[in-house]
Parts: sequence; C-alpha cells; structure tokens
Amino acid sequence: MTTNPVVSLLATLSQAALYDLEQPRYAGAPIFTAHRPGFLYTLHRRHEAGLGEARTSASGLIITAEHSGTHIDALCHQASDLQMFGGRRVDAQVQTSTGFSELGVETIGPMIARGVLIDVARHRGVDRLPAGAVVGADELEAAATAQNVSVASGDVVLVRTGSGSRWHDPDEYLRGAGISAEASEWLAGHQVQAVGADNVAWDSVEADPQRGSLPGHVVLIVQNGIYILENLQLEELAASGNQEFLFVCLPLKMVGVTGSPVRPLAVVPV
Repeated sequence: MTTNPVVSLLATLSQAALYDLEQPRYAGAPIFTAHRPGFLYTLHRRHEAGLGEARTSASGLIITAEHSGTHIDALCHQASDLQMFGGRRVDAQVQTSTGFSELGVETIGPMIARGVLIDVARHRGVDRLPAGAVVGADELEAAATAQNVSVASGDVVLVRTGSGSRWHDPDEYLRGAGISAEASEWLAGHQVQAVGADNVAWDSVEADPQRGSLPGHVVLIVQNGIYILENLQLEELAASGNQEFLFVCLPLKMVGVTGSPVRPLAVVPV
C-alpha cells in the first residue's frame, strides 16, 4: 500500500507547533517616521436595521503604508547613487508614478526556508537591549555560537533584541536597538536569503557617522539582494527555546510595490 504524500505531510504538520511572528495592526501602532501615518481602517458599510432583509453586511477600507507593521522589503525599496540591486539604474522607465517595473514585491516568491533565531537579548542576559544599542558582527556571531546555532546559505536569520514586547508602547518601541552595518555584512557573507528583527528598521535609527542612514539596507538589499523583514514578534518563539525552525512567509503579489505586509510563521516539529 502506497502512503499518500499529502496525508503524510498533513500528519507531520498537525503535530508541529506554529509561532505567529506578526505584530497586530491598528491605528496608532509604531511606525517609522518616513512611513506615517501607518495603518488606518474605517467602516463604510455597517450592520444596521431597516435595510429590507434580515441579512446585513459590513465591510471597510484599509489604508496602510507598505512598510507599516510586520512587513518585508522588496529590492526596489532601496538604492545607492540611484542604482538598485544588480546595477539597475533608477530612471523614469523603472520608477513610474504607479510603481516599479523591476524588483517589485511581486518578484518575491513564497518563502519556505530554514529559519534561525539569534537571541541577542538572551545572550546579554536581559529582557530587552537598551534603547539605542547597536548589535555588532562580533556580538551576533558570539550569540549564535553560544546558542549553538549556525547560519548557512539560503537561511532566514531572525535577530531578537527584545523590543517586540514593547509594541503597544510606540514611543518606547521606536527607541529600540538596531543591527550594525558590520553585522549585516557578516550575514551577507553567509549568503542568507533574508533577515529580520523585532525592531522598526533592522538598522539603528540613528545614522552611522561614516555610512549614513540605514547602512544595513544598502549592504543587504542593494549590494546583495537579501530581503529584510521588520517589526517581527519574536517573544513567543524565543520563550519556546526553539532557535531552528521552518520559516514560512508569503508576501502579497502587489505589482511594482516596494514592500508587503506579511504574517510569517515559524513551524517547529514536536
């Protein structure tokens, strides 16, 4: 008797623990200054009496910046000296009033990969890194070594700073720690597929005196074609003690757009 592979797969997944890595979306949630107002929602149809039948319907309008809440950056999101990843020059044919003709978020395929969590906050023995702290390459490597996790080509590497626990306190959340350009270079050297963190911008929000603002975005996106996920919720995953998992992420297929809201999952066999 041949075992149906779909049934076998379902049996495996039914015994897995799922960790939801998305932060909730609502008006007033933390948002990077350049992407304000962030997320807005209003009802334009409501359940009301006197509409002629028992059934009523409600629906609304969502207005959101691509880079609000938990999201992934497309490769067209960043450029250096007006060049995007692969040396693509930003011009009127590539950057149009209705979006990008190249490197839009629709070019990011469904992401199913080995995921690795590097818990820098735990490595320092704190619940959350201090406001404005910067995670360097040496510390990131030391944390990975101490936690017995390796980084390999094609991985998705998630870095916990502990800021995710402050999501409902926007001012405090936005003062969170960031990842240095050197740490981004260390990850790029391992040829990872994507990186992510539980902070607002991956990088420190303070400009690097030598490299300018958000240098990790240049290193990862522009120079290496590595995707960045921001505003992840990593607290439950970290508390579980699982630092290696199946990472699943499905960006929305919005043509020419510079980023997409996502609801990533960490899947851990039990």
